[in-house]
Amino acid sequence: MSAPRRPTDPPGLERYYVLTGGRSGPGGGSASSLDVATLILARSAPAQGMQHEHEEILRRCRDPLSVAELGAHLGLPFNILAVLLADLLDADRIEARDPIPASDADRGPDLALLEEVLSGLERL
Repeated sequence: MSAPRRPTDPPGLERYYVLTGGRSGPGGGSASSLDVATLILARSAPAQGMQHEHEEILRRCRDPLSVAELGAHLGLPFNILAVLLADLLDADRIEARDPIPASDADRGPDLALLEEVLSGLERL
């Protein structure tokens, strides 16, 4: 039997522990370079018997989706999502892309894109 929940306990801590197998971070490798702007793209379809959250990531990332958007859709904090993404990266089921290609990073942000984003925000 588990201890009663205290009013100060954040919701879902036990769930997060189970989702990540007790891991608190993605570890090393390519997953360590993930940030909220990293784009995630599925390389394969969900497989039978896969963890539900892994399946959901693969379904939602048929088209590139940022880590921030993915976290909002799944209702997961960044560090928990990063562990799940690391699992999928290690299994070669997803691809993580920088939002700005490395060859363009020294030029700065695309002004046309920023103007489109600003225009879209103004319409809201």
